[in-house]
Parts: sequence; structure tokens; C-alpha cells
Amino acid sequence: MNILVVGANGQIGKHLVKLIQDNGDQARAMIRKEEQANYFKDLGAETAVVNLEDEVDTISNAAEGVDAVVFTAGSGPKTGKDKTLMIDLDGAVKTIQAAEQANVKRFVMISSFDTSREAIQSAPESFAPYVVAKHYADEWLLNSDLDYTIIHPGLLTNEPGTNQVNLGANVERGEVPREDIAKVIYTSLKNDTTIGKRFRAVAGQTAVEEAIQSV
Repeated sequence: MNILVVGANGQIGKHLVKLIQDNGDQARAMIRKEEQANYFKDLGAETAVVNLEDEVDTISNAAEGVDAVVFTAGSGPKTGKDKTLMIDLDGAVKTIQAAEQANVKRFVMISSFDTSREAIQSAPESFAPYVVAKHYADEWLLNSDLDYTIIHPGLLTNEPGTNQVNLGANVERGEVPREDIAKVIYTSLKNDTTIGKRFRAVAGQTAVEEAIQSV
């Protein structure tokens, strides 16, 4: 399987690219700067230097010939509302459009833990724009013709992965290692039962492979 990882230089993205390569599949890491490429080239991954503020055609070119697209990009907590709009919303929508344009059906979206209308209304003022962006990015994907999976991770940590998670539509909020989210993404891509599903992911007591079967 050839997989385009959008936001590959992020922490989840780096874990995911390594996991893809370690398991004999092929990752194409979409990065913003050429100087970020060496990490991925050392893993044997392909790279595509593309900014999510570029045109859809540019992103689509990066998706040519892949079997799946994973969107794990984010503007980050240190940027303003403008970048939240341009990356977390518009960047996500353009990536969905690019996948459609490149005839790539499989798409995995890394969302926020709760993107409901209620979550928007109750979010702190500084966090609400991010929830709004993720809400509408999710809605765009849900209304596309892509074979989507939407993953809603809990509070992300840099603890080592345990391969033990709790997945489901209504799991309680909790922490989860980024490494385990990468494993959830990869396992979702290898299981067609996750197509058309959206679920939350936090640390738990069930092996990822088993948990994926029950979502």
C-alpha cells in the first residue's frame, strides 16, 4: 500500500511514516520544507514538498498514484486563528478535494476529540476556532464520496506507545500516546471495516488490532 501522509513532519506523522516503512508498505511524506526531508529519506520514504496553503492541484500532484491519504496536519497551538482557518479547515478541505481529483478513494482524517456543535459552544474562547475548523473539515469529508475514516484522539502525549487503546463513539475523554494513534491510523488503513466510521481513541486495555475490529 502506498500512503500519502499529510503533515508528516508532525509527531504523529513521523511515527506513522516509520510504521508504514517498517511494515513493508510505502509512505510518501508531505512536508513544507526540503530541509525536513532527510528524516524520511533515511527511512526509505518518498517525500513531496507542498504547503497546505498551495492550490488543490499542487496537493493533488502529491497524491498521484497513492492508495490512501492520511490528514494529520495541524497549525499548532502557537499560531493564530488565521492559520487555524488556513490549515486545519481550508488545508483539510483542499486535501479532500485533491484526493478526489487524484482518484484516491481511501482517506483517514485525524480530527479533534469532540467536534460536535455542543463542543464548539462549550470550548474556551481560545480553543473554539480550532474546534470549529475541525467540525467543518469533518463535515466536508462526511459529505464526500471518499472511503473515509475519522479518528478523534484524546489528549495527545509523547509517552511510549503501549498498543493498548479504547476505541468507540462514546468513550470518555482521556490521554493517548501519539505513537498509539499512529498505530490506530495504520491498522485502520489495513481494515476495510473502518470505512465510513468515526470513533474516539484513548489509552485503554485492548490491543489496537482487536479494538479496530469492534468499532
